[in-house]
Amino acid sequence: MSTIPGSATAPCRKVFTNTLLEIARTDKKVIALTSDARGSVTLDEFARVLPQQFVEVGIAEQNAVGIAAGLASCGHKVFVCGPACFYTTRALEQVKIDIAYSGYHVKIVGVSGGVAYGNLGSTHMCLHDIAVLRTFPHMHIVIPCDARETKKLTRFLPDYPHPTYVRLGRNAVPDVYEDDDFEFVIGKANQLRHGKDMSIITTGECVFHTLKAAEMLAAEGIETTVLNMHTLKPADTGAIIDAARNTGRIMTVEEHSIFGGLGAIVAETVSQHCPVPVKITGIPDEYVIHAKPLEIFHHYGLDAQGIYQTAKDFIKP
Repeated sequence: MSTIPGSATAPCRKVFTNTLLEIARTDKKVIALTSDARGSVTLDEFARVLPQQFVEVGIAEQNAVGIAAGLASCGHKVFVCGPACFYTTRALEQVKIDIAYSGYHVKIVGVSGGVAYGNLGSTHMCLHDIAVLRTFPHMHIVIPCDARETKKLTRFLPDYPHPTYVRLGRNAVPDVYEDDDFEFVIGKANQLRHGKDMSIITTGECVFHTLKAAEMLAAEGIETTVLNMHTLKPADTGAIIDAARNTGRIMTVEEHSIFGGLGAIVAETVSQHCPVPVKITGIPDEYVIHAKPLEIFHHYGLDAQGIYQTAKDFIKP
């Protein structure tokens, strides 16, 4: 496995739909649904090539989730796709009852998650999804960090026997992995750097920025372990406990509220198994500024410079 952060390639949402189309060409049980979001999700080509495996419900996320559950009950492998902010708010009851409680293995793909919608503001931000969905029994949650991880995840999902929420961003993201020679298993974190001074556990688009920050820290003699916690549920608690034991302190970085997300998962784990200092880095308890996504990252200290500075302050004696 090589992790040499590089230039942006394709948006994860486009990699997802390209890969799903490839799978669906030979697996006729794969169905894609959307709620007037084929453009946002980039499902246009899927709908054109496989119209019999595509369902458009219009602006009706609650209906989409119900239809997805019904199709799954008939043996289909269903992907219901649209803006993350709507599927984890407006359709939340249907996700809870029709999918999670009913035990259907629907895959909910929320695009433009986190702060991806930028200037559209807080109505379109999705910074609560991990906190809410991880309380639903049997619901799994995955946030890939780049195009290569998204492709591996998509290939894994059709036959994955659990209801699963996947959050994808909107814009192209830099490559975290240099090639495809890495293992991807839902529920197992990937260690991208090894260090003895502290651990940084991160997820999604923050992984790239965390690796860049780790390089900056290494230039000053501070060696960090970096874990890509792509699966938020079931989280790799073993990797969290090992990080606590091996480095004695953990910082978390996430494009999510500081409440209930990755930071909470880590804090809950170490407080019960290996108590160490934990610094949670994310979006504070406020409505997010209106700006471009990278400007929002910078404002809240989620870019490389901000992560570097927070880590330095955290490790000070």
